[in-house]
Amino acid sequence: MDKRRLHHIWAKTRSIKPWYVLALALASSAVCVTALRQNNLHMAELRDAVYTADKQGKGVQAALQDLQVYVTAHMNTSLSAGPNAPYPPIQLQYTYDRAVQAAGAAANAANAKIYTDAQRHCEETIPTGFSGKYRIACVQSYVDTHGVKLPAVPDGLYKFNFLSPRWSPDLAGWSLIAAVISFTVFAALWLAERWLRQHSR
Repeated sequence: MDKRRLHHIWAKTRSIKPWYVLALALASSAVCVTALRQNNLHMAELRDAVYTADKQGKGVQAALQDLQVYVTAHMNTSLSAGPNAPYPPIQLQYTYDRAVQAAGAAANAANAKIYTDAQRHCEETIPTGFSGKYRIACVQSYVDTHGVKLPAVPDGLYKFNFLSPRWSPDLAGWSLIAAVISFTVFAALWLAERWLRQHSR
């Protein structure tokens, strides 16, 4: 390449200081790390709010929705707490226990009514007998055939996991892009400067 041409390129390139670009890259990286940490801390606050609502038995759906919206829209908000952590990470144990208790209470109430119906049925079917001792088998048979069993409450309805995106258009995401671009420009300028110095002699 013509040395005059190289000198012209070198003069233009020297006006862009690589170290300024490096400083921008480092600043963007610092902002990115801080924003990623803040994303994770806010996720932890929302997760704790879900656990509190689960324990208290009120506002569970709203807290769970807030957590889902935040986690699925921000980087570094994975709910997994490590290799030995339970999966899925959000398990509404108290809400599940309340659902099981409510199902049991409903079954017991239904069975109490069935027992009353069984006595009435057997009194009509077997009207004779001292103190109804002959009706015992009838009542037992009626309850066995008409009784309500405790329904199974699927625990999968009370377990959740939300996926965090690899990149998100928030402060962490944009500062990450700025850092990558700045480091790339710095490397290109630094290499170009070295190359031009070698070939302009």
